[in-house]
Amino acid sequence: MTKITVQPDCGNSPKIEFLKKINIAFAQGDADFLLERVTDQISWEIIGDKKIEGKEQFARELEAMNATAPTELILDQVLTHGKLGAANGSIKMPDGSEYAFSDFYEFRGTKLRKITSYVLKIRPEK
Repeated sequence: MTKITVQPDCGNSPKIEFLKKINIAFAQGDADFLLERVTDQISWEIIGDKKIEGKEQFARELEAMNATAPTELILDQVLTHGKLGAANGSIKMPDGSEYAFSDFYEFRGTKLRKITSYVLKIRPEK
């Protein structure tokens, strides 16, 4: 089970709550939740690594990610403004490695249309 730590905020923004749930779903491997909340044309770029285009490719990437679930998600900040949002924090993996991340989101209505992720390894595996 993934330990989840989320820093408190004012608690009055539905989009902030939405992005918190998105990040928790990524950490817990909840592909069904994620697939229901992205457009068919979802675009996800992991800078310096890969670009995922469309819901089918997104689903395959989620399946591949589920092979190694993080042991902990620390969500430091979530911000939104209009059709844009951002989140940052860190994840710890079973092998002891740790990654810092910043994700930038673009909404289309109540779903995500675009995700841009920056991921940096901050602690090597043990």
